[in-house]
Amino acid sequence: MSVKEMPNGTFTVQFRCKDKEGNDVHKFKRGFASRAEAEAWESDYKATRGQSMAMKFSDFLKIYEDDMRPRIRETTWATKRHIIRTKIEPFFGRMRMEDIRSIDIVRWQNKLMEAKRPNGEAYSPTYLRTINNQVTAIFNHATRYYGLYPNPAVKTMKMGAKEAGEMSFWTKDEYLRFSEAMLEKPMSYLMFEILYWTGVREGELLALTPGSFDLKRLEMYITASYHRLGGRDLITDPKTPKSVRTIKIPGFLGDEVEEYLEDNPGIGQDERMFKTTKYYLAHEMKRGCAQTGVKRIRIHDLRHSHVSLLIDMGFSALAIAERMGHEATDITFRYAHLFPNVQEEMAAALESSKGDAF
Repeated sequence: MSVKEMPNGTFTVQFRCKDKEGNDVHKFKRGFASRAEAEAWESDYKATRGQSMAMKFSDFLKIYEDDMRPRIRETTWATKRHIIRTKIEPFFGRMRMEDIRSIDIVRWQNKLMEAKRPNGEAYSPTYLRTINNQVTAIFNHATRYYGLYPNPAVKTMKMGAKEAGEMSFWTKDEYLRFSEAMLEKPMSYLMFEILYWTGVREGELLALTPGSFDLKRLEMYITASYHRLGGRDLITDPKTPKSVRTIKIPGFLGDEVEEYLEDNPGIGQDERMFKTTKYYLAHEMKRGCAQTGVKRIRIHDLRHSHVSLLIDMGFSALAIAERMGHEATDITFRYAHLFPNVQEEMAAALESSKGDAF
Protein backbone atom coordinates (compact mmCIF):
# COMPACT_ATOMS: atom_id res chain seq x y z
CA MET A 1 0.00 0.00 0.00
CA SER A 2 1.55 3.31 -1.10
CA VAL A 3 0.11 6.29 0.76
CA LYS A 4 2.02 9.59 0.81
CA GLU A 5 1.44 12.83 2.63
CA MET A 6 1.59 15.89 0.38
CA PRO A 7 3.03 19.32 1.33
CA ASN A 8 -0.48 20.73 1.68
CA GLY A 9 -1.34 18.15 4.34
CA THR A 10 -3.54 15.92 2.15
CA PHE A 11 -2.74 12.32 1.23
CA THR A 12 -2.41 10.43 -2.06
CA VAL A 13 -2.59 6.71 -2.71
CA GLN A 14 -1.06 4.75 -5.58
CA PHE A 15 -1.15 1.01 -6.17
CA ARG A 16 -1.50 -1.80 -8.69
CA CYS A 17 -4.05 -4.61 -8.53
CA LYS A 18 -5.94 -7.01 -10.77
CA ASP A 19 -9.54 -6.56 -11.88
CA LYS A 20 -12.12 -9.36 -12.03
CA GLU A 21 -10.85 -10.45 -15.48
CA GLY A 22 -7.27 -10.72 -14.15
CA ASN A 23 -5.96 -7.61 -15.91
CA ASP A 24 -3.40 -5.37 -14.21
CA VAL A 25 -4.81 -2.02 -13.11
CA HIS A 26 -2.84 1.03 -11.96
CA LYS A 27 -4.67 3.47 -9.69
CA PHE A 28 -3.70 6.88 -8.36
CA LYS A 29 -5.96 9.14 -6.29
CA ARG A 30 -5.29 12.33 -4.33
CA GLY A 31 -7.04 14.66 -1.94
CA PHE A 32 -7.64 12.43 1.09
CA ALA A 33 -7.91 14.21 4.44
CA SER A 34 -6.07 11.47 6.35
CA ARG A 35 -3.86 8.42 5.86
CA ALA A 36 -6.64 6.18 7.19
CA GLU A 37 -9.09 7.56 4.62
CA ALA A 38 -6.63 6.86 1.78
CA GLU A 39 -5.95 3.33 3.01
CA ALA A 40 -9.67 2.62 3.35
CA TRP A 41 -10.29 3.79 -0.21
CA GLU A 42 -7.58 1.44 -1.52
CA SER A 43 -9.03 -1.51 0.42
CA ASP A 44 -12.54 -0.79 -0.82
CA TYR A 45 -11.38 -0.45 -4.41
CA LYS A 46 -9.47 -3.73 -4.37
CA ALA A 47 -12.38 -5.55 -2.74
CA THR A 48 -14.90 -4.23 -5.24
CA ARG A 49 -12.84 -4.64 -8.42
CA GLY A 50 -11.55 -8.03 -7.39
CA GLN A 51 -15.07 -8.91 -6.18
CA SER A 52 -13.80 -9.96 -2.79
CA MET A 53 -16.37 -10.35 -0.05
CA ALA A 54 -14.36 -7.77 1.89
CA MET A 55 -16.33 -5.19 -0.12
CA LYS A 56 -19.14 -3.20 1.48
CA PHE A 57 -22.73 -4.35 1.09
CA SER A 58 -23.55 -1.15 -0.85
CA ASP A 59 -20.77 -1.94 -3.34
CA PHE A 60 -22.02 -5.49 -3.80
CA LEU A 61 -25.47 -4.11 -4.61
CA LYS A 62 -23.99 -2.52 -7.74
CA ILE A 63 -22.67 -5.92 -8.81
CA TYR A 64 -25.99 -7.54 -7.97
CA GLU A 65 -27.80 -5.00 -10.15
CA ASP A 66 -25.41 -5.57 -13.07
CA ASP A 67 -26.03 -9.32 -12.81
CA MET A 68 -29.78 -9.32 -12.28
CA ARG A 69 -31.24 -6.29 -14.05
CA PRO A 70 -30.79 -7.66 -17.62
CA ARG A 71 -32.54 -10.90 -16.63
CA ILE A 72 -35.85 -9.57 -15.29
CA ARG A 73 -38.60 -7.22 -16.41
CA GLU A 74 -38.02 -3.51 -15.99
CA THR A 75 -41.03 -3.14 -13.73
CA THR A 76 -39.86 -6.05 -11.56
CA TRP A 77 -36.45 -4.47 -11.14
CA ALA A 78 -38.04 -1.12 -10.25
CA THR A 79 -39.88 -2.84 -7.39
CA LYS A 80 -36.74 -4.63 -6.22
CA ARG A 81 -34.69 -1.43 -6.39
CA HIS A 82 -37.20 0.45 -4.26
CA ILE A 83 -37.17 -2.27 -1.58
CA ILE A 84 -33.38 -2.45 -1.60
CA ARG A 85 -32.84 1.30 -1.37
CA THR A 86 -35.46 2.03 1.27
CA LYS A 87 -35.60 -1.13 3.42
CA ILE A 88 -32.28 -2.97 3.08
CA GLU A 89 -29.35 -0.75 2.11
CA PRO A 90 -29.85 1.79 4.93
CA PHE A 91 -29.17 -0.98 7.48
CA PHE A 92 -26.48 -3.10 5.77
CA GLY A 93 -24.91 -0.59 3.36
CA ARG A 94 -21.73 0.28 5.27
CA MET A 95 -21.10 -3.27 6.53
CA ARG A 96 -18.61 -5.50 4.75
CA MET A 97 -20.16 -8.58 3.20
CA GLU A 98 -17.83 -10.98 5.00
CA ASP A 99 -18.63 -9.37 8.38
CA ILE A 100 -22.42 -9.72 8.18
CA ARG A 101 -23.72 -12.45 10.48
CA SER A 102 -27.10 -14.07 11.04
CA ILE A 103 -27.68 -11.98 14.14
CA ASP A 104 -27.35 -8.83 12.00
CA ILE A 105 -30.22 -10.08 9.83
CA VAL A 106 -32.29 -10.85 12.93
CA ARG A 107 -31.73 -7.30 14.22
CA TRP A 108 -32.68 -5.90 10.81
CA GLN A 109 -35.86 -7.99 10.81
CA ASN A 110 -36.78 -6.80 14.30
CA LYS A 111 -36.30 -3.19 13.28
CA LEU A 112 -38.58 -3.61 10.26
CA MET A 113 -41.26 -5.46 12.21
CA GLU A 114 -41.36 -2.54 14.66
CA ALA A 115 -41.40 0.11 11.90
CA LYS A 116 -44.53 2.03 10.94
CA ARG A 117 -45.83 3.42 7.69
CA PRO A 118 -46.46 7.19 7.43
CA ASN A 119 -50.09 6.52 8.39
CA GLY A 120 -49.00 4.83 11.62
CA GLU A 121 -49.78 1.28 10.50
CA ALA A 122 -47.26 -1.57 10.66
CA TYR A 123 -46.07 -3.24 7.46
CA SER A 124 -48.30 -6.12 6.40
CA PRO A 125 -47.02 -9.69 6.89
CA THR A 126 -46.96 -10.28 3.14
CA TYR A 127 -44.89 -7.13 2.52
CA LEU A 128 -42.45 -8.12 5.26
CA ARG A 129 -42.06 -11.52 3.60
CA THR A 130 -41.39 -9.83 0.25
CA ILE A 131 -38.64 -7.69 1.81
CA ASN A 132 -37.19 -10.73 3.58
CA ASN A 133 -37.10 -12.70 0.34
CA GLN A 134 -35.17 -9.90 -1.32
CA VAL A 135 -32.41 -9.78 1.28
CA THR A 136 -32.18 -13.59 1.13
CA ALA A 137 -31.83 -13.39 -2.67
CA ILE A 138 -28.92 -10.96 -2.35
CA PHE A 139 -26.98 -13.14 0.08
CA ASN A 140 -27.76 -16.29 -1.91
CA HIS A 141 -26.39 -14.58 -5.03
CA ALA A 142 -23.20 -13.61 -3.19
CA THR A 143 -22.79 -17.17 -1.91
CA ARG A 144 -23.53 -18.90 -5.20
CA TYR A 145 -21.41 -16.74 -7.50
CA TYR A 146 -18.90 -14.79 -5.41
CA GLY A 147 -17.83 -17.16 -2.66
CA LEU A 148 -19.52 -15.61 0.38
CA TYR A 149 -19.22 -18.04 3.28
CA PRO A 150 -21.06 -18.61 5.45
CA ASN A 151 -24.35 -17.35 4.07
CA PRO A 152 -25.83 -15.33 6.95
CA ALA A 153 -29.38 -15.72 5.64
CA VAL A 154 -29.43 -19.52 5.88
CA LYS A 155 -29.91 -19.83 9.64
CA THR A 156 -32.41 -17.00 10.09
CA MET A 157 -36.16 -17.44 10.32
CA LYS A 158 -38.25 -15.68 7.71
CA MET A 159 -40.30 -12.74 8.85
CA GLY A 160 -43.84 -12.06 7.65
CA ALA A 161 -46.19 -14.46 5.94
CA LYS A 162 -46.47 -15.81 2.41
CA GLU A 163 -50.19 -15.25 2.11
CA ALA A 164 -52.46 -12.58 3.51
CA GLY A 165 -54.54 -13.70 6.45
CA GLU A 166 -57.90 -12.94 4.88
CA MET A 167 -59.06 -12.72 1.28
CA SER A 168 -61.42 -9.87 0.41
CA PHE A 169 -63.90 -10.01 -2.43
CA TRP A 170 -67.33 -8.79 -3.46
CA THR A 171 -70.42 -10.87 -3.98
CA LYS A 172 -72.31 -10.30 -7.21
CA ASP A 173 -74.91 -8.21 -5.37
CA GLU A 174 -72.20 -6.00 -3.87
CA TYR A 175 -70.62 -5.44 -7.26
CA LEU A 176 -73.93 -4.58 -8.90
CA ARG A 177 -74.62 -2.00 -6.18
CA PHE A 178 -71.15 -0.50 -6.68
CA SER A 179 -71.45 -0.42 -10.47
CA GLU A 180 -74.49 1.88 -10.24
CA ALA A 181 -72.17 4.65 -9.01
CA MET A 182 -69.98 4.19 -12.11
CA LEU A 183 -72.77 4.69 -14.64
CA GLU A 184 -72.21 8.45 -14.76
CA LYS A 185 -68.69 7.88 -16.14
CA PRO A 186 -68.80 5.47 -19.12
CA MET A 187 -65.04 4.78 -19.09
CA SER A 188 -65.04 3.96 -15.37
CA TYR A 189 -68.13 1.80 -15.76
CA LEU A 190 -66.64 -0.29 -18.57
CA MET A 191 -63.31 -0.68 -16.81
CA PHE A 192 -64.95 -2.11 -13.70
CA GLU A 193 -67.28 -4.25 -15.81
CA ILE A 194 -64.28 -5.87 -17.50
CA LEU A 195 -62.43 -6.32 -14.21
CA TYR A 196 -65.35 -7.99 -12.45
CA TRP A 197 -66.77 -10.12 -15.25
CA THR A 198 -63.43 -11.35 -16.67
CA GLY A 199 -61.02 -11.29 -13.70
CA VAL A 200 -58.16 -9.67 -15.63
CA ARG A 201 -55.33 -7.91 -13.81
CA GLU A 202 -55.16 -4.11 -13.67
CA GLY A 203 -52.18 -3.93 -16.01
CA GLU A 204 -53.90 -6.25 -18.50
CA LEU A 205 -57.01 -4.07 -18.45
CA LEU A 206 -55.04 -0.87 -19.03
CA ALA A 207 -53.20 -2.41 -22.00
CA LEU A 208 -56.41 -3.33 -23.87
CA THR A 209 -56.90 -1.91 -27.36
CA PRO A 210 -59.82 -2.27 -29.79
CA GLY A 211 -57.69 -4.94 -31.44
CA SER A 212 -57.82 -6.94 -28.21
CA PHE A 213 -61.44 -7.87 -28.98
CA ASP A 214 -63.25 -10.02 -31.52
CA LEU A 215 -66.79 -8.94 -30.73
CA LYS A 216 -68.36 -11.35 -33.23
CA ARG A 217 -66.74 -14.30 -31.46
CA LEU A 218 -67.08 -12.61 -28.05
CA GLU A 219 -63.39 -13.06 -27.32
CA MET A 220 -60.88 -10.86 -25.52
CA TYR A 221 -57.16 -11.41 -26.11
CA ILE A 222 -54.71 -10.78 -23.28
CA THR A 223 -51.26 -10.23 -24.79
CA ALA A 224 -49.80 -7.26 -22.90
CA SER A 225 -49.67 -5.40 -19.59
CA TYR A 226 -49.48 -1.64 -18.95
CA HIS A 227 -47.29 0.04 -16.34
CA ARG A 228 -46.46 3.63 -15.45
CA LEU A 229 -42.76 3.78 -14.64
CA GLY A 230 -40.62 6.84 -14.11
CA GLY A 231 -43.20 9.15 -15.66
CA ARG A 232 -43.55 7.13 -18.86
CA ASP A 233 -45.97 4.58 -20.24
CA LEU A 234 -44.58 1.07 -20.51
CA ILE A 235 -46.18 -1.89 -22.28
CA THR A 236 -44.71 -5.29 -21.39
CA ASP A 237 -45.60 -8.94 -21.77
CA PRO A 238 -48.17 -10.21 -19.26
CA LYS A 239 -47.03 -11.41 -15.84
CA THR A 240 -46.36 -15.06 -16.80
CA PRO A 241 -46.41 -17.13 -20.03
CA LYS A 242 -49.79 -18.60 -19.03
CA SER A 243 -51.14 -15.06 -18.70
CA VAL A 244 -51.20 -14.80 -22.51
CA ARG A 245 -54.69 -16.12 -23.09
CA THR A 246 -58.05 -15.77 -24.81
CA ILE A 247 -61.04 -15.01 -22.59
CA LYS A 248 -64.60 -15.59 -23.69
CA ILE A 249 -66.79 -12.68 -22.63
CA PRO A 250 -70.56 -12.62 -22.00
CA GLY A 251 -72.77 -11.05 -24.64
CA PHE A 252 -73.77 -8.07 -22.50
CA LEU A 253 -70.09 -7.19 -21.97
CA GLY A 254 -69.45 -7.43 -25.69
CA ASP A 255 -72.31 -4.98 -26.26
CA GLU A 256 -70.84 -2.59 -23.68
CA VAL A 257 -67.42 -2.69 -25.34
CA GLU A 258 -68.98 -2.10 -28.76
CA GLU A 259 -71.00 0.87 -27.49
CA TYR A 260 -67.94 2.40 -25.82
CA LEU A 261 -65.89 2.15 -29.02
CA GLU A 262 -68.73 3.65 -31.07
CA ASP A 263 -68.88 6.58 -28.66
CA ASN A 264 -65.09 7.03 -28.90
CA PRO A 265 -64.31 6.71 -32.64
CA GLY A 266 -60.96 8.45 -32.21
CA ILE A 267 -59.39 5.42 -30.51
CA GLY A 268 -57.15 3.69 -33.04
CA GLN A 269 -57.15 -0.07 -33.46
CA ASP A 270 -53.83 -0.40 -31.61
CA GLU A 271 -54.31 2.45 -29.14
CA ARG A 272 -55.08 1.93 -25.47
CA MET A 273 -58.81 2.12 -24.82
CA PHE A 274 -58.36 3.46 -21.30
CA LYS A 275 -55.66 6.14 -21.27
CA THR A 276 -55.36 6.38 -17.53
CA THR A 277 -53.48 4.68 -14.69
CA LYS A 278 -54.03 2.45 -11.67
CA TYR A 279 -54.34 5.56 -9.50
CA TYR A 280 -57.49 6.56 -11.38
CA LEU A 281 -58.99 3.13 -10.74
CA ALA A 282 -58.21 3.39 -7.03
CA HIS A 283 -59.80 6.85 -6.92
CA GLU A 284 -62.95 5.59 -8.63
CA MET A 285 -63.09 2.60 -6.29
CA LYS A 286 -62.98 4.96 -3.30
CA ARG A 287 -65.67 7.21 -4.82
CA GLY A 288 -68.01 4.34 -5.67
CA CYS A 289 -67.71 2.71 -2.26
CA ALA A 290 -68.37 6.00 -0.47
CA GLN A 291 -71.41 6.65 -2.64
CA THR A 292 -72.98 3.19 -2.35
CA GLY A 293 -71.83 2.00 1.09
CA VAL A 294 -70.25 -1.15 -0.37
CA LYS A 295 -67.16 -2.22 1.60
CA ARG A 296 -63.94 -1.05 0.03
CA ILE A 297 -61.60 -3.66 -1.41
CA ARG A 298 -58.43 -3.45 -3.48
CA ILE A 299 -58.68 -3.33 -7.27
CA HIS A 300 -56.86 -6.68 -7.35
CA ASP A 301 -59.59 -8.13 -5.14
CA LEU A 302 -61.98 -7.86 -8.09
CA ARG A 303 -59.94 -10.73 -9.51
CA HIS A 304 -60.68 -12.73 -6.36
CA SER A 305 -64.32 -11.71 -6.72
CA HIS A 306 -64.46 -13.16 -10.23
CA VAL A 307 -62.94 -16.45 -9.08
CA SER A 308 -65.43 -16.59 -6.21
CA LEU A 309 -68.28 -16.03 -8.65
CA LEU A 310 -67.10 -18.83 -10.95
CA ILE A 311 -66.66 -21.25 -8.03
CA ASP A 312 -70.16 -20.41 -6.83
CA MET A 313 -71.45 -21.17 -10.35
CA GLY A 314 -69.89 -24.64 -10.17
CA PHE A 315 -66.91 -24.38 -12.52
CA SER A 316 -63.83 -26.55 -11.95
CA ALA A 317 -60.43 -25.34 -10.79
CA LEU A 318 -58.95 -26.28 -14.19
CA ALA A 319 -61.50 -24.24 -16.16
CA ILE A 320 -61.07 -21.24 -13.84
CA ALA A 321 -57.28 -21.45 -14.01
CA GLU A 322 -57.30 -21.29 -17.81
CA ARG A 323 -59.47 -18.19 -17.70
CA MET A 324 -57.33 -16.48 -15.05
CA GLY A 325 -53.94 -17.39 -16.53
CA HIS A 326 -52.98 -19.57 -13.54
CA GLU A 327 -52.10 -23.19 -12.90
CA ALA A 328 -55.01 -25.29 -11.65
CA THR A 329 -53.02 -26.15 -8.52
CA ASP A 330 -52.72 -22.43 -7.72
CA ILE A 331 -56.49 -22.00 -7.90
CA THR A 332 -57.12 -25.10 -5.80
CA PHE A 333 -54.62 -24.08 -3.11
CA ARG A 334 -55.51 -20.40 -2.85
CA TYR A 335 -59.28 -20.72 -3.10
CA ALA A 336 -59.75 -24.13 -1.48
CA HIS A 337 -61.96 -22.68 1.26
CA LEU A 338 -64.41 -21.41 -1.36
CA PHE A 339 -64.94 -24.74 -3.12
CA PRO A 340 -67.89 -26.75 -1.77
CA ASN A 341 -67.01 -29.69 0.45
CA VAL A 342 -68.00 -32.72 -1.62
CA GLN A 343 -66.57 -35.38 0.69
CA GLU A 344 -69.99 -36.29 2.11
CA GLU A 345 -71.45 -36.46 -1.41
CA MET A 346 -68.61 -38.78 -2.45
CA ALA A 347 -69.19 -41.08 0.52
CA ALA A 348 -72.94 -41.18 -0.17
CA ALA A 349 -72.33 -42.00 -3.84
CA LEU A 350 -69.95 -44.82 -2.91
CA GLU A 351 -72.49 -46.15 -0.41
CA SER A 352 -75.15 -46.13 -3.09
CA SER A 353 -72.80 -47.74 -5.60
CA LYS A 354 -72.08 -50.71 -3.34
CA GLY A 355 -75.74 -51.06 -2.45
CA ASP A 356 -76.66 -51.29 -6.13
CA ALA A 357 -74.43 -54.37 -6.43
CA PHE A 358 -76.64 -56.46 -4.13
